[in-house]
Amino acid sequence: MSRPVKMLSSVFTVGGWTMLSRVGGLIREMMLSTFLGAGPVADAFIAAFALPNMFRRFFAEGAFNMAFVPMFAKKLEANEDPLGFARDAFSVMASFLLVFTLLAQLAMPFLVLSMNSGFLGDERFDMAVFFARICFPYVFFISLAALLSGVLNASGRFAAAAAAPVLLNVILIATIATAHYLDMDIGLALSWGVVLAGIGQLVLVWKAAANAGLRLTFKIPHISDDLKRMFIIALPAGMAAGVMQINLLVGRQVASYFEGAIAWLYYADRLYQLPLGVVGIAIGIVLLPDLARRLRAGDDAGGQDAFNRATEFAMLITLPCAAGLMIIPEPIISVLFERGKFTHTDTLATSAAVAIYGAGLPAFVMQKVLQPVYFARGDTKTPFYYAVASMVINAVLAIGLSYTLGYLAAAIGTTISSTLLAFMLWYGTRKMGNAARIDARLKHTAPRILAATVVMSGVIWAMAQFMSGLLAVGGWRVAALAALICAGVISFFLAALVFGALPKEGLRGALKRKKAS
Repeated sequence: MSRPVKMLSSVFTVGGWTMLSRVGGLIREMMLSTFLGAGPVADAFIAAFALPNMFRRFFAEGAFNMAFVPMFAKKLEANEDPLGFARDAFSVMASFLLVFTLLAQLAMPFLVLSMNSGFLGDERFDMAVFFARICFPYVFFISLAALLSGVLNASGRFAAAAAAPVLLNVILIATIATAHYLDMDIGLALSWGVVLAGIGQLVLVWKAAANAGLRLTFKIPHISDDLKRMFIIALPAGMAAGVMQINLLVGRQVASYFEGAIAWLYYADRLYQLPLGVVGIAIGIVLLPDLARRLRAGDDAGGQDAFNRATEFAMLITLPCAAGLMIIPEPIISVLFERGKFTHTDTLATSAAVAIYGAGLPAFVMQKVLQPVYFARGDTKTPFYYAVASMVINAVLAIGLSYTLGYLAAAIGTTISSTLLAFMLWYGTRKMGNAARIDARLKHTAPRILAATVVMSGVIWAMAQFMSGLLAVGGWRVAALAALICAGVISFFLAALVFGALPKEGLRGALKRKKAS
């Protein structure tokens, strides 16, 4: 099996588990919307849960992992004591996170206000602080789990790390069901469920690493020369991650001044995260260590091929998903969430945000494809500069437009600034030789994928108009939406086959999983 096909096979492995995780996440959000709707308890829990997730992206998935994974992958390739390096990193991160978590407990009211100043003076503030203090230790467990996941991914073992988020959703779904059955406070129960899920995820990936001969144990923290070099690389990446978190802060601050808006944007975010997670995150996880190994081996042609195949795969999945989110957001939100405490007014408000996020989905995914091209070279400064420019654009749009467009300004700012960031990342790769150059195959397939998306868009728009009555009727709306989605999928792939957009050889090879996987 060739290396590009192996990479696609790994993408399918990660993407498959991520799909299960996202589907589980949708079930979780459906239950959350049913029992909490878009009310104050929902706003408070969502705000509380966002805090450890924000710092997780900053510490684990941002600065630390983006610097750690390429260095670990290169040490693994050269057999330069990769396990010792990983153990040092694990111990230093654990020590730092423990102190940080304790300090955050004291500063929790400030942290909640930093993201949700609109809560001040109403019941949501005290609830959010209380919930956040319970669930914040999640950042400790999930960040260490992310480091272990990086070790597994860099060694070519993707399944356990990709499966860990599934456990989070299983635990939270069980928590909601149990709390409802026992008539408990669902927001409080979920906060404790978050901590339990973090512990479960850490145990899962730690055992997988140990079984693979990569057992990481805690020892007295020691900052080696390798860790010092890693921190030098990580600092710009950390600043870039910080910039991205400021974008999230701006959006949440805007939303916090509109009652129910945090929940509306949250449900919309979870919906577009489904394809983003399946494609963008899967490609990013697989592409970074693969590019790092190729660069060390001097395989520039292989790196270019890997980048182009990742882009091709991203387009095949992302473009039709984006079109669907933009054309039929209301039927999707209605079927998924409109029940219990989630009203039709909530459906309309959330649908508007979904359509806006859908327009930005291709850009969100391309960022995941383009960033590894920089990080694999140890270049974390350039993405930081681009991220700063994106942050300024986002803040100007989200705050400036909020006076006329309300909470939707946050979604508009995110979509436009992310699109410009993707363009800047692409433009910056022009200085890297052939690594991110479009090859002949992508030039052939890209316009054909776009044409197939246009055909699919026409089909689902026409069917949505014809089935508008069924989509609005209680029991029939689920079947009608299923028929609409099936028609979209079938029409896209038929059009793609007719236009010659499907890379048959690569996809057939990618579907042949290695038994070891």
